[in-house]
Amino acid sequence: MLLSTDFYNTKSVQAQIYTLPLTPHSIYCNKDAVGIDMLLSCANCGKGEENSNKLKKCSACLSVKYCSAACQKAHRPQHKMACKKRLAELHDEQLFKEIEPEECPICMLPMPVRGDYSTIESCCGKTICNGCILAMMESEGKDLCPFCRTPNASSEEEEIKRIHKLMDKGIAEGFLLLAGMYALGTTGMSQDQQKANELCLRGGELGCAGAYYNLGNAYHDGRGVAIDKKKAKHYWELATTMGGHIKARHSLGFMEFDDGNVNRAMKHWKISARAGLKDSLDLVKHGFMKGLVSKDEYANTLRAYYDRQKEMKSDMRDKAAKLSERCKR
Repeated sequence: MLLSTDFYNTKSVQAQIYTLPLTPHSIYCNKDAVGIDMLLSCANCGKGEENSNKLKKCSACLSVKYCSAACQKAHRPQHKMACKKRLAELHDEQLFKEIEPEECPICMLPMPVRGDYSTIESCCGKTICNGCILAMMESEGKDLCPFCRTPNASSEEEEIKRIHKLMDKGIAEGFLLLAGMYALGTTGMSQDQQKANELCLRGGELGCAGAYYNLGNAYHDGRGVAIDKKKAKHYWELATTMGGHIKARHSLGFMEFDDGNVNRAMKHWKISARAGLKDSLDLVKHGFMKGLVSKDEYANTLRAYYDRQKEMKSDMRDKAAKLSERCKR
């Protein structure tokens, strides 16, 4: 079944800051002004070095320890600003980390940036590029899933049953598929944006970045929910950090730009441009022309963009794209 994984279209956004709490992967301890190791001794009273394994870390930044709740409470005014600063640093470390692109499980090439150039198979839940799907059709003479070789569903009812089986197994892509059907009112489903959002939330919780991206779009555009830019940013950040979702990062760039955070916006767009998104590359080029991006940064981004385009390209993908465009006319 052909279904784009991004079934909402975003518009220009008005930015609002929303700090997403992220669990840090690692913390490096720092010395305080008097030289006490903050991870071996209580940050408030300095005791407990001989029993450091019994000390409790600050649950937010994890960079200091306390011997009791009373010490933690007493130290809070002094630690508050440092804690917030460290959380912001950890947040950015994770947010701006470049993640390796998802690959097609058949040809092992990076997935196309366009969502309608790949397909989630309702039989196994695998996302496969349309080039590999076309290659299977041409080699076998019939519609089979290139991954599990299951014939395509013969009816809408069978398609829905397969999707529910995926959902019963906890496969996130099943929730994304059904959400798309409710959002668009296809495959026998009545259009229900609220139901689509509920399914996207569950799909995101199970690890589907595309589901979180679509949920962010819903909050941005007010589809089935009240417009909430903070929540839109929250879900776009989740889609970016958990799966490196390119379009979610592109949208975050607009939020930062509209809020006056030009450097952060350009940082987002440089990453998504290097991942192969032409719209982001155009914005980086504009930033270069305005003096917001250095010549070397633009050159490196441009080079990385074309390298990624080459990596994603194949003769079968080109053929499938031409076939798809012809069918749309």
